[in-house]
Amino acid sequence: MKFSAARLKLLLQLFGSFARIGPVSFGGGFAMLPILEREIVLRRRWLDEDEFGEVISVSGVAPGGVGVNAAAFIGYKLGSVPGMLAAVFGMMLPTFVLVLILAIGFSAFRQYPKVIAAMEGIQMAVLALIAYAGLKLLRSSVFDGASLFVFAGSIAALLLTGIHPLLVMLLGVTAGCVLVLAKGHFGFAVRFEPKKRRRERSADPAVPRYPELECYFGEGI
Repeated sequence: MKFSAARLKLLLQLFGSFARIGPVSFGGGFAMLPILEREIVLRRRWLDEDEFGEVISVSGVAPGGVGVNAAAFIGYKLGSVPGMLAAVFGMMLPTFVLVLILAIGFSAFRQYPKVIAAMEGIQMAVLALIAYAGLKLLRSSVFDGASLFVFAGSIAALLLTGIHPLLVMLLGVTAGCVLVLAKGHFGFAVRFEPKKRRRERSADPAVPRYPELECYFGEGI
């Protein structure tokens, strides 16, 4: 299979971008969403905020890790199957090597107080990243009464009933479909995304629009 120079450049960029993201995404999962957004939306501008939110939503409900799923979806969207492979390998390969090294070293030094303190500090930082990612998704996903109802009902079900998360997602899908059909039947306006907000983008794509929320640990790597 032959690739044009532009296609090969895109594949290398996909591999390089996700190779930078993986090793510095402490906590993995939803904790890496701010880093993903910074690289994919703000720096590379491969996706806009709405497209990124859709990718994360699908990645969250699909089996497997959110980060790898997002890499697969973004890579496929930009470069079909070769793009998907480049993004996934970029996400996984450096992380695998680092985790292997850390696992060997951590088993030898885990009893030291400074190492224990460092692990506790990282846990708090990861919690902050997850909270930030949740707020970003909340702002883009909950935009009317129907979406607020599904969100509040899902939170209540998880906290009060101990129901399995997979069942909550299935109930959310069902509730969303029913509410959309009901709104259309009774003549209410049906919206599937929030109203567009006017924002000024920086002339430099590498400069984030929210510098006070900058959390890309791997800048300069």
